Amino acid sequence: MLRTHTCGELRDSHVGKSTTLCGWVHRRRDHGGLIFIDLRDRYGLTQVVIHPDNKAAFVAAERVRPEWVLKIIGSVQKRIEGAEKADSATGAIEVAVETLEVLNEAQTPPFEIDQEKEISEELRLTYRYLDMRRERLRKNIELRSKVFQIIRKHFTEEGCLEIDTPCLIKGTPEGAREYVVPSRLYPGNFFVLPQSPQQLKQLCMVGGLDRYFQIARCFRDEDLRGDRQPEFLQLDFEMSFGTQEDVQKIIEGSLMKILKECSTKKLRGGKVERYTWKQVMEKYGSDKPDLRYEMPLTDVSEIGSGSGFKVFEDALGKGGTVRALRVPGGAVLTRSEIDTWTELAKEMKAKGLAYILFKDDGPQSPLLKFFKEGVLEKLQAATGAKTGDAIFFGADKFRIACASLSKVRGEAAKRFNVIDTSIHAMFWVTDFPMFEEQDDGSVTFSHHPFTSPNPEQWKNRKEKPYDVHAICYDLVLDGYELGSGSIRIHNRQLQSEVFDMLGISRDDAERRFGHMLKAFEYGAPPHGGFAYGIDRVVMILAGEPNIREVTPFPKDQKAKDLMLGAPSVMPSKQLQELGIQLKEAV
Repeated sequence: MLRTHTCGELRDSHVGKSTTLCGWVHRRRDHGGLIFIDLRDRYGLTQVVIHPDNKAAFVAAERVRPEWVLKIIGSVQKRIEGAEKADSATGAIEVAVETLEVLNEAQTPPFEIDQEKEISEELRLTYRYLDMRRERLRKNIELRSKVFQIIRKHFTEEGCLEIDTPCLIKGTPEGAREYVVPSRLYPGNFFVLPQSPQQLKQLCMVGGLDRYFQIARCFRDEDLRGDRQPEFLQLDFEMSFGTQEDVQKIIEGSLMKILKECSTKKLRGGKVERYTWKQVMEKYGSDKPDLRYEMPLTDVSEIGSGSGFKVFEDALGKGGTVRALRVPGGAVLTRSEIDTWTELAKEMKAKGLAYILFKDDGPQSPLLKFFKEGVLEKLQAATGAKTGDAIFFGADKFRIACASLSKVRGEAAKRFNVIDTSIHAMFWVTDFPMFEEQDDGSVTFSHHPFTSPNPEQWKNRKEKPYDVHAICYDLVLDGYELGSGSIRIHNRQLQSEVFDMLGISRDDAERRFGHMLKAFEYGAPPHGGFAYGIDRVVMILAGEPNIREVTPFPKDQKAKDLMLGAPSVMPSKQLQELGIQLKEAV
């Protein structure tokens, strides 16, 4: 070993002992003929002092600059009285240098590493190896590692086998775009990178392995956002002969241990709560609401049906709903802010965003001239709005009206600072619809096509497909969906019926999922599982705005690796070997 101690290890108990330290120059200071260097490694900082009577070390120290790599041999001594640093673990001691060796010099970094200043993300991602030396990212990576350890320990104790699954698999689209990998040995044929190990972990259950877990790398060729990356890690879990409650208990146990060891915040209500999909949608407009604040929606469809406002009445006439969101203190919102919120509502397919501001001199709204007598008072009574508040309305199909107001609810919470950041709110959402209607009127799955339906509702699937609930469950933490799970289909006949409902022909089902259907013929046990995004969990624990801040080597917001310069152009010879011919970009 080049060193005897780390830069965060030395204490009063080491005074008088010899030590050898290695690390980076964090800061260098010249004081009264002495040179002080703060030497840094990932464990902390140690102040070393070089005296001028040690000529060789002093001359060498005069040359050093930030981020040079040094080896220091010296003796531990107490700092002089008054020079101690109570906020530093090594603040009571320093090392008197006997030998200073420069292990490597460094160019001036493109940004300051010794200070937590605002730096452009593009620069940080380009020099990610330098960004890792900064305290913020280093702590996040340490937290991430700790979460991995807790996960492995928990699931091993629960009797699970850690089983790795391949990253080159067959393309079987399950709802997201896949990354395609050409095969050199089989021209014209392709692997894909897995969106998840979903099918493989189910096949482990068919194989009798009973309980499986994996910290799995997954890939999705999707548009990016703050809590999403093209490749990410998830905790993947599957068990045989278990109910929904059995799966939830094991998953919940892992998250509770992570929160206990990695967070000082308490859970809202002291427990993991449970809601149905219908309950959270009706009350909060989202299947992953942030429950660290209230601000519920109100169903005002009955009032809207006779309001005289055509938008409300038309939506109700088409089988839709009218929902209202009261924003306490919202009367101070400017027209510009309301316009911004309107655009957010439109992102959720709403046609607009109606509102009423209850100002000191009376209510203000373009709606008032349309309302019949008494409607305003009824709306105010139903929502509890008072002077100083605002009401926003969603009038459309149930999902659109709720989703648009949920978007506004989130913005209002940030605008008026009502989120209780001293707690965590974690809860299960169950009883999701099995199917969703697409824009073209066709049926698609809500989770994935291997999810078991409610057996009683399944009998009426052809007449009422959207009334069928799935035996599935999501886990939400602080407004983020951590992951999803379900009890799986383990019967070939039922799986074929689900494919029929999705418009997947028998031939197509055989081509895409024949391996699954075949496996179900060989005694597949009842089984279920769950997966949650580890990066997302760490992001929440670290209080970071996006998962790039907790990922060692993330892609940027355009899915590029700025450090490695990927994706990149491939040599024409390699493309020829793969049988790939590129078209010119249009």
